[in-house]
Amino acid sequence: MCMSGSRRHGRPGRLSCHTPEPVRGASMAEVAEVAAESGGGGDSGVGACERGVAPIKAQYRTTKERFHEYLDADKQEGACQETPTEGPAEPEAKRIRLEDGQENGKTEVAVESHERQVPKRARGQNKSRPHMKPAHYDKERLCPSLLQESATPCAFGDRCRFLHDVGRYLETKPADLGPHCVLFNTFGRCPYSMTCRFAGAHLGPEGQNLVQEEVVARCAQLPSVRNGLDRALQQQLRKRQVCFERAEQALSHLTQGPMPTIAPESTVATLTPKHSSCHVQLDNVGGDGAGQGSPVPTCGPLTDEDVVRLRPCEKKRLDISGKLYLAPLTTCGNLPFRRICKRFGADVTCGEMAMCTNLLQGQMSEWALLKRHPCEDIFGVQLEGAFPDTMTKCAELLNRTIDVDFVDINVGCPIDLVYKKGGGCALMNRSAKFQQIVRGMNEVLDVPLTVKMRTGVQERVSLAHRLLPELRNWGVALVTLHGRSREQRYTRLADWPYIEQCAKVASPMPLFGNGDILSFEDANCAMQTGVAGIMVARGALLKPWLFTEIKEQRHWDISSSERLDILRDFTHYGLEHWGSDTQGVERTRRFLLEWLSFLCRYVPVGLLERLPQRINERPPYYLGRDYLETLMASQQAADWIRISEMLLGPVPPGFVFLPKHKANAYK
Repeated sequence: MCMSGSRRHGRPGRLSCHTPEPVRGASMAEVAEVAAESGGGGDSGVGACERGVAPIKAQYRTTKERFHEYLDADKQEGACQETPTEGPAEPEAKRIRLEDGQENGKTEVAVESHERQVPKRARGQNKSRPHMKPAHYDKERLCPSLLQESATPCAFGDRCRFLHDVGRYLETKPADLGPHCVLFNTFGRCPYSMTCRFAGAHLGPEGQNLVQEEVVARCAQLPSVRNGLDRALQQQLRKRQVCFERAEQALSHLTQGPMPTIAPESTVATLTPKHSSCHVQLDNVGGDGAGQGSPVPTCGPLTDEDVVRLRPCEKKRLDISGKLYLAPLTTCGNLPFRRICKRFGADVTCGEMAMCTNLLQGQMSEWALLKRHPCEDIFGVQLEGAFPDTMTKCAELLNRTIDVDFVDINVGCPIDLVYKKGGGCALMNRSAKFQQIVRGMNEVLDVPLTVKMRTGVQERVSLAHRLLPELRNWGVALVTLHGRSREQRYTRLADWPYIEQCAKVASPMPLFGNGDILSFEDANCAMQTGVAGIMVARGALLKPWLFTEIKEQRHWDISSSERLDILRDFTHYGLEHWGSDTQGVERTRRFLLEWLSFLCRYVPVGLLERLPQRINERPPYYLGRDYLETLMASQQAADWIRISEMLLGPVPPGFVFLPKHKANAYK
């Protein structure tokens, strides 16, 4: 058995396929400093002062001062002058303010607080994080009506808040970031026209937007990104005019009350004669019309789609046993990143966690999390919610509007914002609500329903093994178990012996394991526990080529230039997804920087004394085999910004970045 560890003493187990070796080539003071930063968690087999430190070969080890001296010596004069030189890359407690004397774009309230010398209390981890929205980078934005090919005048007229003077806009527009436009080269036409930050590639001598007809015709035949939110549906959701017949029926069954009459009064909003006939048809199909007087006229054919439904045994089955599952990663698990992982061998992908209440309100930012790229052949979405009515209605809405292979319920989110409202991990302690959510969603969905959960809420009180038989009886098709509790967050190693116990309890329902997979050895040991497959989360953020390593059973000593090419592909995918104007470029930069806050933790294979690197080992200061490899190992946000400038050009004035996620959990 590859897994070891004892739950009797309250210590989670760990992947123990590797024999650790002591770290050599570093002074005791240096190792102690790094170990203190890492928190020293996890039994790695090395000395107490060296615990949690990646064993890098002696010839590459260095000190913090020499590391930054090396990076600063090769820095080009004038580069990154607008960015702080000592950015707060990964502060111990996620400080909300930068060090004194640094430019951080404080608001007026923060300036007044600084003048009064009264420290502002930080409430929450990210509420006051210095972050500028991409829309604020453009002081004068051009009206979208001027970018449309049809000469339609602006609907707002003189009341429009955007600029209508093209000449004035071009005078104030920042310089182009490069000679090639990704959208123009890929699709044959750039919809951002003169607002594109690479406009020189596709603007004619008279300022007209050029079009490559052959490329446009070829791209028109290719499948496009799916699961967008229709404007008409968005308006109906905002006005609460969408009917949820199946959800209402499912909820009435769960509460064991009398079956309500499916009438306009039972919908989300009361319908009036002003509503379109299609709404009336949706609300009355399947209703008995009792007490309604004369029947309401409908348009179109009357079908039995809402009466004859799929039985549980007739649902599409989710057969992904043995496949590599990319976890739904908040912020970093966006569509461009998933495209990168698909290219390296990920089999199953899932969208970021989406709040069901925001989806029901028609929020575009939330619906964007559901988008699916054509390369994602097995794709699901993850929903978060705390109440059966909203979760069931959201499931019905998605069932008839988007194209997915499965829907996942988030029962593992540990953050307070979700937990205190009764969602995420809190559902593990609310079995009655949890059951109603699962049964209700399962009744209205035509695709399989899955659940992602943790071992429990408290570290020493595991709940998953009790819930798994219930989930199997409630109709869940698959469960993914993260081997940590909410209390642990990401401290200590995942408890794989407990996952092994749960895999036996869950049988014949497939169980996927998740936690600390960073090499093909880790994946092999995990599969020996009897799980149906493994889910990769942080390991994919540290090295997205992990899927290739697992499938080819090898360690990939990837070069720094190859890693930069991966980042370049990400920026291209990001510009395709978020746009090539200033707003799209800066949004792409923001997500790239969030990813770089994880990528810096990767240690190249050729620098390690023993293989493989473990996910709980913090890399000490080291000099890589070339300058770029050293730059990619920096823990400073200013150096991450320098990497982004290689790909997306200089940052705007006053730009500041602080990572959203607490990526330095090495305990």
